[in-house]
Amino acid sequence: MRLHVRHRTRYGYAPAIPYAIQEVRLTPGPVDGQAVRRWTVRGEGGRILPAVQDGYGNLMHLHSLLKTHGESEILAEGEVVTTDTSGIVRGARETLPAAYYRRVTPSTAADGALSRLAGEVRGHLAENAVAAMHRLMGLIRDRIDFEKGRTDAGTTAAEALASGRGVCQDHAHVLIACARHLGLPARYVSGYLWTGDGTVGEASHAWAELHLSGLGWVGFDAANRVCPTESYVRVAAGLDYGATAPVRGIRRGAAEETLTVEVRVRALG
Repeated sequence: MRLHVRHRTRYGYAPAIPYAIQEVRLTPGPVDGQAVRRWTVRGEGGRILPAVQDGYGNLMHLHSLLKTHGESEILAEGEVVTTDTSGIVRGARETLPAAYYRRVTPSTAADGALSRLAGEVRGHLAENAVAAMHRLMGLIRDRIDFEKGRTDAGTTAAEALASGRGVCQDHAHVLIACARHLGLPARYVSGYLWTGDGTVGEASHAWAELHLSGLGWVGFDAANRVCPTESYVRVAAGLDYGATAPVRGIRRGAAEETLTVEVRVRALG
């Protein structure tokens, strides 16, 4: 499938600020089943942003404005050709051993409720790990309704499960927390999802990848109860949302900040 992605991020500051610098993770990387035909990440005036590879193997651009400004913009756009791999992830840049992703972060720490949720599939893990994780995805989606505005970037897995409301970020964090509690390496993945309608959305997508014996890394999208298909574009992976956030940074100056995000994914054929 040929997919075209356009992701525009606009910041507004009142009053204007003198300085800002941001890390930008908006570029799909090489992986089996995903070929990037063209991709650019630009700042104001269409300038190409410089790029480096972060510690997880993600391509990270740097966006900085060293002058007084009241607004800034980042535009990521390109074309990706995808094929269905049944969620199995091979060919990615792997800079860390799988065991590193057993590490617990504040966003993915398992409390009593998460431990009990993970325990509901523990008995099936040795028999059929893939089936057990599909069951876990279903349990998570049953207990966390998809609802925007109930959580934010700082919401933890424990808080999301307790509230019973959240978005794909929360479903991914809960799945990761449960998988790590079961002893499985698990990582957070950011990317894009073609939903078939080509409408403009306000966010990218997120899911989890779990490292299973005999298969390696396998993607699981608890928000949609499926393993990623050719409709998915994989961008960045890390321990949690904080490591893969599309744009994050710091600024100087006291100002009220407004953020507008427009994401559109279209199928080209």
